[in-house]
Amino acid sequence: MTHLTDRRSNPFGLTPPFDRSDESAVPAVFGYGDPNADFHVIGDRPGVHGGSTSGIPFALGRRETPLTSLLRSVDFLSDDADGPHLDDCFLSYIHMCTLPAGTEPTADSYARLERFFDAELRAVNAHVLVPIGRRATARVVESYTTRRTRIELDMDALHATEIRGRGFLVVPLADPDRWDESLVARASDRFESILSSDYRQTKGVATTVG
Repeated sequence: MTHLTDRRSNPFGLTPPFDRSDESAVPAVFGYGDPNADFHVIGDRPGVHGGSTSGIPFALGRRETPLTSLLRSVDFLSDDADGPHLDDCFLSYIHMCTLPAGTEPTADSYARLERFFDAELRAVNAHVLVPIGRRATARVVESYTTRRTRIELDMDALHATEIRGRGFLVVPLADPDRWDESLVARASDRFESILSSDYRQTKGVATTVG
């Protein structure tokens, strides 16, 4: 599928029900990047993974982090006059709306935003899903694989492993603030291995999922 848009942020024009946010925060941190990407990196929410000020998931472009270093190492991330540029990679959150500092979203809040994340995931229609952290991994494994009851959510053990999903290859990563040199190397090696393979054979029809 080819998306006729050059918008990096919220290319699909989602309009979720915004939660109350701090005055300095954006109402929501929408998906960002290449809408035709083969790799979809999925985080929890702005309060956990950043972006409530910049409006870009994982606060991309604000500072160099282990995640941005990984994305640069596999040529997904570069910079231009308009800011961070992603090629073949899209970033988004399962809970895109922001909340006041110190406020935790409820289960109902996650459920209310579920259809917006699903719509974004189906629109991108990536081959490889890369959930980051325990909550995003649980959501992706439960919704897009048949193995939720057979997988222990030990993120250090799951980090940079491959899980065959229902039309997707799922590659979970631990939270980047926990990465040491060994976890960075495992993630980099896994991405390089996938990129050198015929990973597109793992893809099914995403619109039939769910």
